[in-house]
Amino acid sequence: MNDRTAAGLLAKIVIPFYQPVGNECTLFEYAFHNRLPLLIKGPTGCGKTRFVAHMAARLARPLITVACHDDLTAADLVGRHLIGDGQTIWSDGPLTRAVREGGICYLDEVVEARKDTTVVLHPLTDDRRILPIERTGEELHAPDDFMLVVSYNPGYQNLLKSLKPSTRQRFIAISFNFPPAELEQQIIVTETGIDSLLAQRLVSLVGHFRQLKDHDLEEAASTRLLVYAATLIKAGCDPVTACEAALIEPLTDDADTATALLEVVKATFGR
Repeated sequence: MNDRTAAGLLAKIVIPFYQPVGNECTLFEYAFHNRLPLLIKGPTGCGKTRFVAHMAARLARPLITVACHDDLTAADLVGRHLIGDGQTIWSDGPLTRAVREGGICYLDEVVEARKDTTVVLHPLTDDRRILPIERTGEELHAPDDFMLVVSYNPGYQNLLKSLKPSTRQRFIAISFNFPPAELEQQIIVTETGIDSLLAQRLVSLVGHFRQLKDHDLEEAASTRLLVYAATLIKAGCDPVTACEAALIEPLTDDADTATALLEVVKATFGR
């Protein structure tokens, strides 16, 4: 693809909003242009998926996203034979489609997939950049514009759900976290159109909530939940009700913890 064609495609693509925090956009572009696989690690709701969508649009490449889960098999990624109308037809999986067509294949929460599934990624993540398909006898060579991106949340890492060292060391990696307060306020204002003073209050509130992670809360309140709360408020919802629905109930099932958090919300909004 020449520069003029890429520019024409970019003019037609709506690039999802993403607020850079550091040099992650530059690193992504280096990885793409040098055919390197990328691992993104960070807490839930910190912008990993939005970042990948943003970069795919910036690079004018199709994005194929796979939400990994416990039952994800190698066949789900690579493909399988399907029987219909008296004949057997091969159907490519999302990973194979991305390799054939050239594009970015994004495996979200890759540690949720079975370890025997992630092994199929190994030939694509070294200098070979190939995808062997045993059932068809094919050996696909990834084009220059193919990129493999995976992500996971280190907070969930344990002995049963972690990437093997032999897999981790096949990727370059970027660590994500929640943005600094000033940037998080900008994100909320841009995403929802809420006024900056209210955005500042919400970010300050969530800052208090995040201090409770690993004590009263298993997970920190995410930027995604902040956007949800701001969206409800912008639509006319009472701020306390919005925060209860978007920032408290999704984070805890413990009644005492929820009550304590609600008191912080009320104090923040002068109730």
